[in-house]
Amino acid sequence: MMHDPGQSDSPAVPTKFPNKAGEPAAEGMEGRGLAKGNPRQQTAPRAQDRVGALSALERVRQVAERDKPVRFTTLLHHVYHVDHLRRAYYALKREAAPGIDGETWPHYGEALEENLRDLSGRLARGAYRAKPVQRAYIPKADGRQHRPLGIPTLEDKLVQRATVDVLNAIYETDFLGFSYGFRPGRSPHHALDALYAGLLTRKVNWVLDADIRGCYEAIDHGWLVKFVEHRIADRRVVRLIQKWLKAGVLEDGKRTWREEGTPQGASVSPLLANVYLHYVFDLWVRRWRRTQAHGDVIVVRFADDFIVGFQHRADAERFLAELRERFAKFGLELHPEKTRLLEFGPYAAENRRRAGKGKPETFDYLEVAGEAARGESRAAAAPARPDLAGGDMAGSGCRWAHPVLRGAHEQPGHRPVPVPGGRALAPRAGAA
Repeated sequence: MMHDPGQSDSPAVPTKFPNKAGEPAAEGMEGRGLAKGNPRQQTAPRAQDRVGALSALERVRQVAERDKPVRFTTLLHHVYHVDHLRRAYYALKREAAPGIDGETWPHYGEALEENLRDLSGRLARGAYRAKPVQRAYIPKADGRQHRPLGIPTLEDKLVQRATVDVLNAIYETDFLGFSYGFRPGRSPHHALDALYAGLLTRKVNWVLDADIRGCYEAIDHGWLVKFVEHRIADRRVVRLIQKWLKAGVLEDGKRTWREEGTPQGASVSPLLANVYLHYVFDLWVRRWRRTQAHGDVIVVRFADDFIVGFQHRADAERFLAELRERFAKFGLELHPEKTRLLEFGPYAAENRRRAGKGKPETFDYLEVAGEAARGESRAAAAPARPDLAGGDMAGSGCRWAHPVLRGAHEQPGHRPVPVPGGRALAPRAGAA
């Protein structure tokens, strides 16, 4: 189970939803062809500066895909390869604020080749030392609070990016299809497309709209290292990750350390969080869906924000209770204010009216707002992204008397995406 590959992007809808399927071929809610413009899961890094560097990581990817139980014992030389470091340097933001050493992108580039050779040598000798992250604060959207921001040094960002490129060659063959956050070739649009496909093809009457409380700050270092070691047996790479975890934070001249959390502002943090949630959440959900669910179940996760849809209320309530226990084992907690179980679907409005509960509740996901409401006969508007619908669903020729999941702030250019059976998706105003 731990190394069972997830193949979610098959070109046809499965004839039977794989709640208890023995094959890993479908991730349940993505068993249709990819929407136009939705790229296939990218399992190899983007084009390298040199053919040799690309070939090396491509070989790593091929081994990872072919042999799921394999543990990689020699990876660090890919990280400190000068070509990889150079590529990582040019991928950094050129105007980014400097870390505690004051080094900037333009200044480092004045003697780039010399600096890269020196950095490569330190990595090879084990002399590289991660520096503390500089703590800064930026205002939140409401203007009343400030969000903490971490600023790593330029060399730390450079080495982390090179390391992520190497590790992606392995983990992109392992991660499951319903995981979308901070992965090569995937975006919030693809997560919304997947959610749309799940609502289109499955019976969803209850929606668990969930968020993990302080996920990046709560990740347990001990468990994280154990999860990484499932695939990475090169102790030098593991120690490199541990150096970043233990580098600490510098604020007002005072350095602090924590036993939990990934480095703030670090380019390696999203990958480490995805590795953690792959073992804590994704694999567990897939097993639960196959062995415990009595009806349809769909799931979409983008980083620490996820939606799980259920056909039956009993499944939804049991899943939520068991998920809380699962998370507690690994130091995670569902956010009490951002996690809700909502009645959904074509009968939600009528069921709540009969029970005297008022209108169906709304939920937000990745800047999309929706509600299960009862609508009058109306022409379904064209989708905001034309690749999210096709056939009879596209354009204004699609008409039903149906409930809709519609945007709370519909604006020109942000039209609802119709879903047969009583739902539509609409981006919130200002959404990308």
